[in-house]
Amino acid sequence: MRPPVGTGLEEIEGELAVDSSASLLYDWRPLGQLLMLAATLGLSVWAWIWTRAGESATRLDRLSKLSALTLFLCFDLILIGSFTRLSDSGLGCPDWPGCYGWVSPVGASANIDLAQAQMPSGPVTLQKAWIEMVHRYTAMTLGFLILLMAVQTWALKRATDKATAHGGDAWTPQVKVSVGMSVLTLLWVLVQGLFGALTVTTRLFPLIVSLHLMGGMVLLVLLVCQREGYRLELLRVRGGEPGIANREQRSSARGPSLGFLVKLCMVALALQIFLGAWVSTNYAVLACEGFPTCQGSFWPEMNLRAGFELWRPLGFSGAGEVLEFKALVAIHFVHRFMALGVTLLLVWLIQKLFSLGERKWARWVAFLLLIQIASGLSNVVLGWPLLGALAHTGGAAGLVVCLTSILLALKGEAAREPTLG
Repeated sequence: MRPPVGTGLEEIEGELAVDSSASLLYDWRPLGQLLMLAATLGLSVWAWIWTRAGESATRLDRLSKLSALTLFLCFDLILIGSFTRLSDSGLGCPDWPGCYGWVSPVGASANIDLAQAQMPSGPVTLQKAWIEMVHRYTAMTLGFLILLMAVQTWALKRATDKATAHGGDAWTPQVKVSVGMSVLTLLWVLVQGLFGALTVTTRLFPLIVSLHLMGGMVLLVLLVCQREGYRLELLRVRGGEPGIANREQRSSARGPSLGFLVKLCMVALALQIFLGAWVSTNYAVLACEGFPTCQGSFWPEMNLRAGFELWRPLGFSGAGEVLEFKALVAIHFVHRFMALGVTLLLVWLIQKLFSLGERKWARWVAFLLLIQIASGLSNVVLGWPLLGALAHTGGAAGLVVCLTSILLALKGEAAREPTLG
């Protein structure tokens, strides 16, 4: 049985048939210009932060603002990456890091026109090329900002150590920042860049694309940790603010601790995000028609083994056969089934937060959970609308940020004195 119209699998053969001889998989000629572009954009952001912070701002003030903006850009990049995938623009430029060896689709227009003429419904069009390159520009700019943040963190720690050794003023010796965390984030963004390249050169290999999204979520967690580290250090130096650690200690006797529950939710959420990525990268969003049933049944006919065979190309089994529809049903159904468990855990967390008086966090988790439920249902009921699919990815990223922030707030002094560095 063939997948229903709209799953995207009817276009797989066309996408995989891109003429790789038209360009090299890796064409390094535009790399220097792309790095200069990323540096220009990144330094412009840093100059804007420096200007807005004012002359009286300390290094830590500016570093805190840079970390907040970098975190925001990482969140945006996840949405841009989702839009790139959902608009079938992942192969809009079939080489890496440029577009047919050019910095932008403007220079590659002749190659793009030729590819589109040979395959009008294929993955290469001028619009898709621009979507793909905007994604790469944003990713490279993010990478430069993370590099800049690591350099600034190292410089601040070096200045602090030097001032302490020479009996400096009362302000500088108190500043504690984590060089190790910034280096770890820098290394991870390089890994993300590698997976971004493999996403293109392996022709949207489902496992690679799914791991690329998971890597983006890990990067988001690392940037939240950095952002909270700088923010808490500013608060510590300026007198601090009450957290939720004391409330957590007083409430530890009433059921599972808040920290344990948050960690449990994060593990479940990570698994669910991977399952969602697996649904999207295999074009299985519409494999289950209707809700709450799937193909008219609460337990539809499916092939779990074929659906979760991880090492295989897009649209095919590991043996090279066309992936059967029952495998797509299995992929979608498992994600839907897991969503119920994650929802119950998050509702439990919301109740726990309310009972501890942490209404702000409880409302944020509840708001993001409602976005996930509404956008997930819209993907099925409304036939996978682009806005709903983007909201689903954004809601998942928002939950990652929210749960990580709660966990860091619970650590209290441990979050203010990073173990790395």
